[in-house]
Amino acid sequence: MKIYADENFPFRTDVELHRLGHDVLTALGDDSANQAISDENVLARATELERAVLTLNRKDFKRLYKQNSNHAGIIICTEDADRIGQARKISEKVLKVKDINSQLIHVYRPNK
Repeated sequence: MKIYADENFPFRTDVELHRLGHDVLTALGDDSANQAISDENVLARATELERAVLTLNRKDFKRLYKQNSNHAGIIICTEDADRIGQARKISEKVLKVKDINSQLIHVYRPNK
Protein backbone atom coordinates (compact mmCIF):
# COMPACT_ATOMS: atom_id res chain seq x y z
CA MET A 1 0.00 0.00 0.00
CA LYS A 2 1.25 3.48 -0.85
CA ILE A 3 0.76 5.70 2.20
CA TYR A 4 1.33 9.39 2.92
CA ALA A 5 1.71 9.90 6.68
CA ASP A 6 0.87 13.43 7.79
CA GLU A 7 3.36 15.27 9.96
CA ASN A 8 1.64 14.40 13.24
CA PHE A 9 1.56 10.67 12.69
CA PRO A 10 3.90 8.69 14.99
CA PHE A 11 7.18 8.03 13.21
CA ARG A 12 7.69 4.65 14.93
CA THR A 13 4.40 3.46 13.43
CA ASP A 14 5.50 4.70 10.00
CA VAL A 15 8.75 2.75 10.32
CA GLU A 16 6.90 -0.42 11.32
CA LEU A 17 4.46 -0.06 8.43
CA HIS A 18 7.44 0.17 6.10
CA ARG A 19 8.92 -2.96 7.70
CA LEU A 20 5.59 -4.71 7.09
CA GLY A 21 5.95 -3.99 3.37
CA HIS A 22 4.06 -0.75 2.88
CA ASP A 23 5.49 2.14 0.87
CA VAL A 24 5.31 4.96 3.43
CA LEU A 25 6.17 8.56 2.61
CA THR A 26 6.11 10.93 5.57
CA ALA A 27 5.42 14.65 5.37
CA LEU A 28 8.98 15.12 6.60
CA GLY A 29 10.30 12.92 3.80
CA ASP A 30 8.25 14.98 1.35
CA ASP A 31 9.79 18.22 2.70
CA SER A 32 6.34 19.27 3.91
CA ALA A 33 6.77 19.14 7.70
CA ASN A 34 6.60 22.19 9.98
CA GLN A 35 5.07 24.37 7.28
CA ALA A 36 1.50 24.64 8.60
CA ILE A 37 0.16 23.02 5.44
CA SER A 38 -3.62 22.78 5.51
CA ASP A 39 -5.36 19.42 5.70
CA GLU A 40 -6.89 20.16 2.29
CA ASN A 41 -3.40 20.54 0.83
CA VAL A 42 -2.14 17.41 2.60
CA LEU A 43 -4.98 15.45 0.98
CA ALA A 44 -4.32 17.08 -2.39
CA ARG A 45 -0.61 16.23 -2.19
CA ALA A 46 -1.29 12.62 -1.22
CA THR A 47 -3.80 12.35 -4.07
CA GLU A 48 -1.26 13.81 -6.50
CA LEU A 49 1.21 11.14 -5.38
CA GLU A 50 -1.50 8.43 -5.51
CA ARG A 51 -1.07 7.67 -1.80
CA ALA A 52 -3.63 7.18 0.96
CA VAL A 53 -3.36 9.75 3.76
CA LEU A 54 -2.58 8.31 7.20
CA THR A 55 -3.63 10.60 10.07
CA LEU A 56 -4.70 10.92 13.68
CA ASN A 57 -6.73 13.99 12.71
CA ARG A 58 -10.04 12.14 12.49
CA LYS A 59 -12.44 15.07 12.69
CA ASP A 60 -10.97 17.17 9.89
CA PHE A 61 -10.29 14.27 7.55
CA LYS A 62 -13.81 12.89 8.03
CA ARG A 63 -15.03 16.32 6.93
CA LEU A 64 -12.72 16.28 3.91
CA TYR A 65 -13.88 12.77 3.03
CA LYS A 66 -17.50 13.98 2.97
CA GLN A 67 -16.56 16.98 0.83
CA ASN A 68 -14.30 15.27 -1.68
CA SER A 69 -14.56 11.76 -3.07
CA ASN A 70 -11.62 12.22 -5.44
CA HIS A 71 -8.64 10.99 -3.41
CA ALA A 72 -6.41 7.95 -3.02
CA GLY A 73 -7.91 7.02 0.34
CA ILE A 74 -7.92 8.28 3.90
CA ILE A 75 -6.88 6.17 6.89
CA ILE A 76 -7.88 7.72 10.22
CA CYS A 77 -6.59 6.34 13.51
CA THR A 78 -6.92 6.93 17.21
CA GLU A 79 -3.81 7.61 19.26
CA ASP A 80 -2.21 4.34 20.36
CA ALA A 81 0.87 4.16 22.58
CA ASP A 82 1.59 0.67 21.17
CA ARG A 83 3.18 1.89 17.93
CA ILE A 84 4.06 -1.61 16.69
CA GLY A 85 0.56 -2.88 17.42
CA GLN A 86 -0.91 0.19 15.76
CA ALA A 87 1.10 -0.49 12.60
CA ARG A 88 -0.08 -4.10 12.55
CA LYS A 89 -3.72 -3.03 12.95
CA ILE A 90 -3.38 -0.53 10.11
CA SER A 91 -1.68 -3.09 7.88
CA GLU A 92 -4.32 -5.75 8.57
CA LYS A 93 -7.13 -3.29 7.89
CA VAL A 94 -5.79 -1.87 4.62
CA LEU A 95 -4.84 -5.27 3.24
CA LYS A 96 -8.50 -6.29 3.50
CA VAL A 97 -9.54 -3.43 1.21
CA LYS A 98 -9.46 -4.25 -2.50
CA ASP A 99 -9.40 -0.63 -3.67
CA ILE A 100 -8.72 2.11 -1.16
CA ASN A 101 -9.31 4.93 -3.66
CA SER A 102 -12.03 7.28 -2.37
CA GLN A 103 -12.42 5.14 0.78
CA LEU A 104 -12.34 6.18 4.44
CA ILE A 105 -10.73 3.54 6.64
CA HIS A 106 -11.05 3.65 10.46
CA VAL A 107 -8.40 2.03 12.65
CA TYR A 108 -9.15 2.33 16.34
CA ARG A 109 -7.10 1.12 19.29
CA PRO A 110 -8.78 -1.40 21.58
CA ASN A 111 -11.60 0.06 23.72
CA LYS A 112 -12.59 2.48 20.93
